[in-house]
Amino acid sequence: MATILKHAVPKSEVTASLAQVRETVTGVIADIRARGDEAVRAYSEKFDKWSPDSFRLTDEEVEKIIASVPQQVIDDIRFVQDQVRTFARHQLDSLREFEVETLPGVRLGQKHIPVQAAGAYIPGGRYPLTASAHMTIVTAKVAGVPRVVACTPPIHGEIPAATVAAMHLAGADEIWLLGGVQAVAAMSVGTDTMRPVNLIAGPGNAYVAEAKRQLFGEIGIDLFAGPTEILVLADDEADPFVCAVDLLSQAEHGPDSPAVLITTSREVAEKTIAEVERLLPGMPTRDFAEPAWRDHGQVHVVDTLDELYALADEFAFEHVEVLTAEPRLALERMTQYGALFLGEGTCVSFGDKVIGTNHVLPTRGAARYTGGLWVGKYLKTVTYQEVTDTDSQALLGRLCGRAARVELFEGHARSGDVRAAKAAGDELPWNTA
Repeated sequence: MATILKHAVPKSEVTASLAQVRETVTGVIADIRARGDEAVRAYSEKFDKWSPDSFRLTDEEVEKIIASVPQQVIDDIRFVQDQVRTFARHQLDSLREFEVETLPGVRLGQKHIPVQAAGAYIPGGRYPLTASAHMTIVTAKVAGVPRVVACTPPIHGEIPAATVAAMHLAGADEIWLLGGVQAVAAMSVGTDTMRPVNLIAGPGNAYVAEAKRQLFGEIGIDLFAGPTEILVLADDEADPFVCAVDLLSQAEHGPDSPAVLITTSREVAEKTIAEVERLLPGMPTRDFAEPAWRDHGQVHVVDTLDELYALADEFAFEHVEVLTAEPRLALERMTQYGALFLGEGTCVSFGDKVIGTNHVLPTRGAARYTGGLWVGKYLKTVTYQEVTDTDSQALLGRLCGRAARVELFEGHARSGDVRAAKAAGDELPWNTA
């Protein structure tokens, strides 16, 4: 049985906040549908204090912005994008197109077609999240998407130069300095100046996530995402200082980011709480990390590793960091998570920033039914069929006629009948002509 040493705020409070977000987003999307670019500009002015002559950067503007970025930053961006590209290419190689002959002259096949236009949302607001450019744009380009539209907001009225560099180096075909619901809506429904895309990927705040949720179906999305989550799993050998540092590393994403510890050691639990309280006052990002820990932090103590893994699966969190003596056991014991980070040498921040796996991952329990963004998300797996053998055509035609009539689909049945008639001379009693 688990002992809870620290509780989060009641779920009812979170639900009430989401209802307000939903109402705001619904209004913004409706306005952009009606007024297009005029509404986009109005919301950009309102939310980001940003209203340039054109939200889309020209090639010359991109080159000038990149020239202002320190060379070390450019080199680091290239290195990290190489890691992301390598992993995405391995993912692509794991997907197989095939064609098989299931009956004489009956060929069934599968192929993968990239979506023709993808939108990449790179969050800004407080932080210039260059890494999200790697995850969304590089992966789309490895998949073969011919047109990638990338949007990011200005930060306090300034152009996020490193983010623009990352977007360009990743291969974005269009770079727009546009954020929030107005960016997601413009990419989805299109305006006079922006052609719509087929799919939108990338993380964002609650408003961006809600915009994607409302527009899903009209366009595809990578996944439903909410605030960043971290779950640290620890045994009695874990270092409470490391636990605390890593919990706070994700809490700084925003005041609603859950940070949870599950441990088999009450001592580790208590010391971790103490370390968090010690470290928080000195964090430059305390204004986000402190309310996140206060309102959404949890600490659970369980008796056994079996209980630990079972409870972890109930959370189905985005990031799960395993600080135990045998971390790879989690690969066997767990089934519901966005990404695993195994052992003290592997922190969640590696996945966020540098290691090469994708950091766009499921939150709010979505790990129960989906993994994170990957190269396959930009691909449509389609099938094709061909029947060239007359005996097989007759066999399938007769079978189709019988099967369709069981379901009372006479039109379907007659399509099958015609194939049997063409191939083997079967009569068509329903054809009175």
